[in-house]
Amino acid sequence: MKKMRLGIIDHIDSAHYLPGHDSCGIVHGHTYKVEIVIEGEKKKTGMVMDFYDIKQKVKVILNQYDHVLLNDLLEYPSAENMCEQIHAKVSKELGYPLSVKVWEGHNKWCELSSIE
Repeated sequence: MKKMRLGIIDHIDSAHYLPGHDSCGIVHGHTYKVEIVIEGEKKKTGMVMDFYDIKQKVKVILNQYDHVLLNDLLEYPSAENMCEQIHAKVSKELGYPLSVKVWEGHNKWCELSSIE
């Protein structure tokens, strides 16, 4: 069976500071673009998973990060740590191999993938 990839993109706005970092050690904010891609086999319905279901489940997770101080959720809220935590939560919720890409503002991103 052929595997297919589906993706969604969402956005969150959050504040954070990176303890001990020269320029990012003070509280500041970013608009984060979060891209989720799942991989799976097409079912009899003709879909791997309904986009609506993916978006709804991911939204519940991303709402935990929206309009909050990320330091309350992560000891060191770097894009890498944020991406790793979101990947774990989405992976558990959706049950598919997936990749998560977190864009911190423009032109800066981190990606974690369990897709082979």
